[in-house]
Amino acid sequence: MLNIMSRILCSYMIDLHTHTTFSDGELIPSELVRRAEVLGYKAIGITDHADYTNIEHILSCVSKAHYLQEVLDMRILVGAELTHIPPPKIGPLASLARRLGAEIVVVHGETPVEPVRPGTNRAALEADVDILAHPGFITLEEAELARENDICLEITSRSGHNITNGHVARLARLAGAKMVVNTDSHAPQDLISRERAVEIAMGAGLTLDEARDVVDRHPIIKR
Repeated sequence: MLNIMSRILCSYMIDLHTHTTFSDGELIPSELVRRAEVLGYKAIGITDHADYTNIEHILSCVSKAHYLQEVLDMRILVGAELTHIPPPKIGPLASLARRLGAEIVVVHGETPVEPVRPGTNRAALEADVDILAHPGFITLEEAELARENDICLEITSRSGHNITNGHVARLARLAGAKMVVNTDSHAPQDLISRERAVEIAMGAGLTLDEARDVVDRHPIIKR
């Protein structure tokens, strides 16, 4: 698992769950990064949908986006969102993603708007991953497992997946698990500002101070 070693106070946007044309996004990496730059992003995770059939291709291609860091004041984290993987295969695929150079590993959680296999949340929380995306009706036991394994639970701005944000935030608070606000962007209009991210967190039931803490004291990923 990537070691989340420090949390820094910031006034800019960090988003660790986005998609490009290498899966079902509308933008190539350079345009995604440029549009994020205009909104004040200082770090972005490119995490296209992956399974065993395309993980090598995605990581090989998207890793080339690191060239943008040479000229931009933005950190680009290349990774993958493991999507609709049978639960017993999630751990091995997360390990493979690491070996292939993934800087961030997200798992597509049990959102109620897709037929995600039961057991996906728990398998993800027992694997070498960084973020459990839109985990739906996560249980308190699973939220506690996220805390124990230093895995962030996602509060998402994405329509549909976000209908359980309040439930996720409530259980994360009860368990003391870390939360992150991500966009799960697939199109230009999905990217958001830092101010909007705070509103998303407040809409999930956090206080203004809690929302600012989740957004501004964002986990900065270090190896």
